[in-house]
Amino acid sequence: MDTPAILVTVGGLALAGFVLWYFFFSARQTASAVSSSGGVQEVAITVKGGYSPDVIEVERGKPVQLSFYRDEENSCSEELLMPDFSIRRDLPAFKTTLVELLPKEAGTFTFTCGMGMLRGSLVVK
Repeated sequence: MDTPAILVTVGGLALAGFVLWYFFFSARQTASAVSSSGGVQEVAITVKGGYSPDVIEVERGKPVQLSFYRDEENSCSEELLMPDFSIRRDLPAFKTTLVELLPKEAGTFTFTCGMGMLRGSLVVK
């Protein structure tokens, strides 16, 4: 192997390592829901290259209102899927979309974009 081939191989391995770290091992933002005066648990989520926060903690048996603000025009983030709750919503760019649900069981429930590339979790305690 000559020098350019070694550099390309090392660069490729470094990029593969970065991708693995970013998607599987980077720090995740967690937010606990704030209860309103009506007993509804509320969380504001920004959608921009991902979900922020991407881990949301709520209590079982209490209504939840998630406010998704899509701060981009990327086509990947235009749809929200929460299959465990049979929820599918279009997220218009630069607007807030409310998602209301009532978690009846404890557990961790995944939500994704329509392509499955952006991921988040709803943790019901």
